[in-house]
Amino acid sequence: MSRKNEYDECAMELHALLEEGAGLISNLANAAALIHHKFGFFWTGFYLVEGEKLTLGPFQGPVACTFIEKGKGVCGASWLREESIVVPDVHMFPGHIACNPESKSEIVLPVFSKKGKIIAILDIDSDKINDFNESDRMGLEQLTAIITGKLEA
Repeated sequence: MSRKNEYDECAMELHALLEEGAGLISNLANAAALIHHKFGFFWTGFYLVEGEKLTLGPFQGPVACTFIEKGKGVCGASWLREESIVVPDVHMFPGHIACNPESKSEIVLPVFSKKGKIIAILDIDSDKINDFNESDRMGLEQLTAIITGKLEA
């Protein structure tokens, strides 16, 4: 099955899994688990926007950095730019924060509230170089849109 088809299938599963009114943490925890196990990524998780920093939220995989400053690393850059970022080789990304040396490539996507404000960052790491592409970005943006749709106003 192609990754595009896997994202489409994952979108249906995520839509059914997330519960309106279940709360942000519960829904992000289930989303992280579903995405992580569906695709077998090295690390899958969310960083929550708290003031001027990102704080580690629900995740699957090895231990991770607890705080990330706005504009720092791939997650902080995604938050600052308000856009998804695909990094084929994390060692080539200026200012990359190495939470785990096994991480080789990364894709990071903002999660928006229904009012258009970034409330979290979805961070996915692979232990393979160049593991993410435009198809992954589009598929994961579809998943973050589902998460946004399940949030309370």
